[in-house]
Amino acid sequence: MEKIRVGVILGGLSSECEVSLNSGRNVFDMMDRERYEPVPVFLDREARFWILPWQLVSQNTTVDISEHLEKEARRVACDDLGEEIDFAFIALHGKYGDDGCIQGLLEILGIPYTGSGVLASALGMDKHVQQQILRAEGIHVPKSGMVTRKEWEKDRAAVQDSMIAAFGVPLVVKPTREGSSIGVTIIRRREEFDEAVGRAFAWDNAVLFEEYLEGVEFSCIVVEENGDPMILGVTEIHPQSDYFSYDEKYMPGRCSKYTPPKTIPAETVECIKKDVIAAYRALGFRSYGRIDGFVTRDGRVLITDPNSSSGMAPSSFFFEQAAEAGMMPSMIVTKIIETSRRVHTGKKGPL
Repeated sequence: MEKIRVGVILGGLSSECEVSLNSGRNVFDMMDRERYEPVPVFLDREARFWILPWQLVSQNTTVDISEHLEKEARRVACDDLGEEIDFAFIALHGKYGDDGCIQGLLEILGIPYTGSGVLASALGMDKHVQQQILRAEGIHVPKSGMVTRKEWEKDRAAVQDSMIAAFGVPLVVKPTREGSSIGVTIIRRREEFDEAVGRAFAWDNAVLFEEYLEGVEFSCIVVEENGDPMILGVTEIHPQSDYFSYDEKYMPGRCSKYTPPKTIPAETVECIKKDVIAAYRALGFRSYGRIDGFVTRDGRVLITDPNSSSGMAPSSFFFEQAAEAGMMPSMIVTKIIETSRRVHTGKKGPL
C-alpha cells in the first residue's frame, strides 16, 4: 500500500512557536512509518515553508533551526506544498496556527488537515466570542468583560472602576487571543492595573477581564469516534502558583497532574464530561480538541478555555489521557489522522 505523505507543520509565527516545535517533533517521531511518510514542514517567522532534513528536526529551538535553513533545508513555495504532501498534521499553536489562518490556506490549496475548520479554529482562539457562544448555549463560563485598547486609553480610571465593580479583586486579565497563559496576570490591587493590562495589550488590541476562580483546574481531550465526540480522559491539575502558567505547562515537575482525577468527585467528573461535549459541539470543533475548565470550591463546573487543538509534547495531557484510554502514542496519532481524513472526505466547501 502506498504510504500517505503527512506534512507535520511546526514552528510558526506565534508566541508559542517553541511549543509547536516540541509538539511537531513528537508527532513526527511517533507516526506509524508503515502507514505514513512523515514530512517535517517548518513555517518560519516570515511565513515561508521549508522541508526539513531529520538533523534539523532534532534542533533544540526554532532559532537553531532558522539559522540552518538556507544551507540545509529546502524552501517550498506555498503553491507547491500540495506536491510535497497529501495531508497536513497541524502542530502549530497560537496565532496563525490555531486560529483559522493555516486552515484557510490549506483549504485553498486543497490539502486536508487535522483538527477543526476555519470558523471553529477562530472561535477556539477568541476567548471573548467563545464565551458568548457558550453562555448562549447554557454552558457555564466565568464572568467576564472585554475592553479594547481604545477604551482603556480613553479612560483608564473608568475601566478600573467598572471591572472592580463587576468582579471585585482579585481578578484576572488576559489577551483575548493568546494561548499557553501568555499575557495572563492576576490583579490583586488597583495599583497593579496599569502594568497587568499593559502586559496583556502587548499581545492583542483587546483584553478580557474575568472573575478570579478558586478550586481545581481540569483538562479534557475530546476525540471523534464515527462522527461523535468522545472523552479521551479527564486530568486534574494542581499548579504551584496561583494559576496554570506557561512555565508550569511546559517545564517538567512544575505542577501536579492526575489522570484520572484525584480529588474531583465522581459525580462532578460526569458533569465535566457532559459540559465538555456540549462545548465541543457548540463551537463546531471537529476531529479532536482540548477543553479546559474549573471546578470551584462550591462545586460549580465552568468551561474556561476551549481549544480546537492540543499540545502534543511527550508529557502533554494528550498522551497521558490516550494512555489512560489504552492507546500508545502512535495509535492516537494514527486515530487523529484517520478521523481527520474522514471528516474532510465528507465536507461541502471549507470545513
